[in-house]
Amino acid sequence: MGYDWLHISTSLRIPGDELVERFVRASGAGGQNVNKVATAVELRFDIANSPSLSEPLRQRLLSRRDRRLTDAGVLVIDAQRHRTQDRNRDDARERLAEFIAASLSVPKPRVATKPSRGSQQRRLQAKRERADIKRGRGRGTWE
Repeated sequence: MGYDWLHISTSLRIPGDELVERFVRASGAGGQNVNKVATAVELRFDIANSPSLSEPLRQRLLSRRDRRLTDAGVLVIDAQRHRTQDRNRDDARERLAEFIAASLSVPKPRVATKPSRGSQQRRLQAKRERADIKRGRGRGTWE
């Protein structure tokens, strides 16, 4: 499988030289294999300085509150779900693509609205009815 481009959408591709991959030993259970083979992948992508991203997309990505995003604007993805380096590498790239694709669409601005007069009246009527029910539970009403 070629790792020269990471395809995010039809209009966005990221060159492989913007991605930094480091192979480390995976944590957790796995027997002898986990202690000998560096199968886990740490994928780093510098969002703040990537020439492939448009400025509005960069701002949306950097404004996301994600623990994988460093203060310097570098996204760090750790992949160690699988037993092989290739599958972890593919997994890390897929997760990066999903992260970026989630910010491709511009969020629709929220339009402030007021509750209708009818909904306000229904709410107050329901409160009055509930108060009457509770008032009817007073002491000594069944004696």
